[in-house]
Amino acid sequence: MPELIEPSEVEKLLKRIPEWDHEGDEISRLFEFDDFSQGVDFLNGVADIAEESEHHPEMTINYHNVIVRLTTHDAGGLTDADFDLAEKIDTLSD
Repeated sequence: MPELIEPSEVEKLLKRIPEWDHEGDEISRLFEFDDFSQGVDFLNGVADIAEESEHHPEMTINYHNVIVRLTTHDAGGLTDADFDLAEKIDTLSD
């Protein structure tokens, strides 16, 4: 089982992904697109990365917005896998 990240380390790791928010046991980010199709394309890209990483986010799509939430359910909170996946997801929006 992956090890939980200590709360004191979370703030340091967030500096690697400055557009992500931290609340409770998860990190999240809102991605905005011009239309629904772009959001769906992005969501499919995230799905591909998640499959490769074997770590799956919670995602919500609403017209031109996609919200991605990451936590490691098996560990009961944030692990390195969440921050690693967030960095990979960020490459899709550059």
